[in-house]
Amino acid sequence: MTNHRPSPESLLAKLKEGERARLRVYIGAAPGVGKTYQMLEDAHQLKRQGIDIIIGIIEAHGRADTSALIGGLERVPMRRIEYRGVTLEEMDVDAIITRRPAMVVVDELAHTNVPGSKNRKRYEDVLELLGAGINVITAVNVQHIESLNDAVARTTTVRVRETVPDHFIRRADEVVNVDVSVDTLRTRLRQGKIYGVEKIEQSLNNFFRKGNLSTLRELALRQVAEDQAVKSQDYREREGLEQAVIPEKVMVCMASRGSAKKLLRAGSRIAGRLASDWYAVYVETPREEPGRIQPEDYAALTENIRFAEELGAKVVRLKGRNIADALVDFARREGITHVVFGQSARSRWDILLRGSVINRFLNEVRDATVQVVPLGEANQVMSDEG
Repeated sequence: MTNHRPSPESLLAKLKEGERARLRVYIGAAPGVGKTYQMLEDAHQLKRQGIDIIIGIIEAHGRADTSALIGGLERVPMRRIEYRGVTLEEMDVDAIITRRPAMVVVDELAHTNVPGSKNRKRYEDVLELLGAGINVITAVNVQHIESLNDAVARTTTVRVRETVPDHFIRRADEVVNVDVSVDTLRTRLRQGKIYGVEKIEQSLNNFFRKGNLSTLRELALRQVAEDQAVKSQDYREREGLEQAVIPEKVMVCMASRGSAKKLLRAGSRIAGRLASDWYAVYVETPREEPGRIQPEDYAALTENIRFAEELGAKVVRLKGRNIADALVDFARREGITHVVFGQSARSRWDILLRGSVINRFLNEVRDATVQVVPLGEANQVMSDEG
């Protein structure tokens, strides 16, 4: 390995990294692996080392061993919020910022806050704490990572509604996998250490089936491995230890109508594995110009753009009469190496009459890897355009 002198930009990046608050995320395959317990054990260790660490919020879920670890750590009182005649409690972000600890423990990262809270999601609370210069340790199950939403739904037949965007996970300075074997986790469930007795059999036969847990465990391990690979590459480049690898470029092709969330999640995962930036691209044809686009299509496009930006994509609008021409030109100009298309069910006759954007792209852009994601008939995709 050849040593190179770090650039001024890399030195500046190191200085900024030293100034910003640090984020540690504990990831587990499923409830019950011990994320909260591990967080609290580490919090006590940090306290013994003289770190001013407090609890912002902890969910013990009735687990005696977890509850026992809460003692001895300072807890900031919860904020009480009236909602529909009921008083509910949420983490008090302002109180924590006023207290200004060196570090705060925040559990249940994917939680959606009660309406009337300062932020809509708990991960947004964490970002605010980090912005205030407070270090945070937090925990999340792998099924709550946004780009894994489709994979988890296929595996478990459960669609997770509360998710954390991938850009938040990429913000983490440390990602720690808390892991136990599948048999150990199922034993904990049978012993009532995860859910109440009334939920045990149902959970064993559904979400906690061995096949589900094995897949979720693999997803968690891959997530941590990918995070480590990205940080290792960033470190080598920042330290000038080797020449930067030519970056991969990922493009997701989404239509100006219909949901593109499945495609965008796939693109986010590919970009994460390759440690690369990525684009969410759509082509505005004359019939989709402002003032001419159908209201329902405009609403879907706006939601797709919002979702793409949340996942960390750079959204690009191309204008043209021919979708394939616009996509091919953009891919060549930007040196795109990976492309994600959606494909809904179409008859061979329809493809012959109207053509296929995917086929055209494959014929003209030979250096890019193309992934085709099958979609339901209700989803409109670029390959349906002539």
